[in-house]
Amino acid sequence: MKSLNLFLVAALVSACAHAQTTGILRGNDLQSTTLSESLSKVTPGSIVLVGENHGLPEHQRQQVEIMRQLRHSGHVVAVGLEFFTYTDQSHVDAYRTGGLNEADFLNAIQWKSPSYEFYRDQAQFPNLQEGAKTLALNAPRELTGKVAKTGLNSLSPEEQALLPPQFALGRDSYKKRFLEQMPHLPNPEAGERYFAAQSIWDDTMAWRATDYIAAHPNQVLVIVVGEFHTRFGGGLPDRILARSPGTPVITFSQINTTDLSESEIQDEVNPHTDYGVRANYLWLAPAKSPAP
Repeated sequence: MKSLNLFLVAALVSACAHAQTTGILRGNDLQSTTLSESLSKVTPGSIVLVGENHGLPEHQRQQVEIMRQLRHSGHVVAVGLEFFTYTDQSHVDAYRTGGLNEADFLNAIQWKSPSYEFYRDQAQFPNLQEGAKTLALNAPRELTGKVAKTGLNSLSPEEQALLPPQFALGRDSYKKRFLEQMPHLPNPEAGERYFAAQSIWDDTMAWRATDYIAAHPNQVLVIVVGEFHTRFGGGLPDRILARSPGTPVITFSQINTTDLSESEIQDEVNPHTDYGVRANYLWLAPAKSPAP
């Protein structure tokens, strides 16, 4: 009977994935849903993680749509961005309050890529009169770059002070997935260094996010981040819950269906046999890269 039930569940999942190639699916059963319904249970004090493929205008539009729907529901919406390092928070604040124009802001934070126009709407979304904030989330690039090259033990005391409090590496299943994405590493030690750098990104963002939402429990924090950081609950969701077990976390995985066959889309959305459900909600849409 158990094997029969598993077969029926697998058949249902396959049928659902085959039937829909655009729109929002619930991650656990792949049933179609709406944005309004998917956000209906978000409460003040929640963190909504939106995983994206960087630089796709359609993903940018969907992220802003999530923020607008939350605000329409009466929430005060703050936005956390992976692309800003937390040591640049004062520059972000000055930019948002008019103390820096855009050119001076980008020069101050040494912005190089991707094009800032893709993230302008997200960075400027919080309404300053509401007391919401554009939150700089990430670790300094110099820190993660050094760890990737020479390891955690090479950090000076000053560099160690830039790590998040009680820093911890990501969980084993996340490490396994991470190393699977890097098949050409020169040696196992390189994999350890790169994963330590990846863990610094995740744990720093989790530290910044949980500290912010603890201080602003009346707000909802929407975080825009690379989709790998959120997938299967590893990376950022795991570190947020480790730091703040009671914080409600909702994950969206934005899936670019451009040039994918229906069977390939099915592979993208089906729960993984080892890692489980990809996200609470899967947003499928063709999302072509902008013209050069």
